[in-house]
Amino acid sequence: MANVTIDGSAKKKGGILKTLFQLILASGLASGGFVAGQYFAQSTMSPADEVLRLIEETGSDGVHHSAGDNPQKVPRDLPDAPVFETQYYEFPEPLTTNLKGSTRFLQLGIGLSTQYDKTVLRNVQTHRMALRSDMLAVISSFTEEDVEGTAGRDALSAALGDAINHRLEQLEGFGGIEGVFFPVFVMQ
Repeated sequence: MANVTIDGSAKKKGGILKTLFQLILASGLASGGFVAGQYFAQSTMSPADEVLRLIEETGSDGVHHSAGDNPQKVPRDLPDAPVFETQYYEFPEPLTTNLKGSTRFLQLGIGLSTQYDKTVLRNVQTHRMALRSDMLAVISSFTEEDVEGTAGRDALSAALGDAINHRLEQLEGFGGIEGVFFPVFVMQ
């Protein structure tokens, strides 16, 4: 009767020691996993540095070179022609107008490009209302068939560019718009 408690239930042997041993074992395994993860995850180089190191070790011919066999950099010839920066301007609201002889309408987002200085784009912003009016007049002079397909869109783009440059030349003495683009083109 040594294994019976006061209330008559059987006494468990080693209950506290067994639970304590299990806790110590679980915390040891968790700590070991954490330490092993830190050891294997920790690298002396960041991934970006490792990629740069691999690129430097590989020559332009794609062959791996040793540290003593450094390839020489080859200078690149620059073109003699000046390179101009293209600047863009997009009208904030799309233009919507009826097409000539049709019940359908065309909604266009208009973007402009120039390789001249910022003065051209400032002129466009200054005279935005007059330019919108001229563009609506040009768009409404096109028929539904005129704007279909790539050739039709190119013709519309050229006509809008001519109208914009004509208005800017009247108001500022210089046009400067070289391209007209349609980020939005909806015909309904």
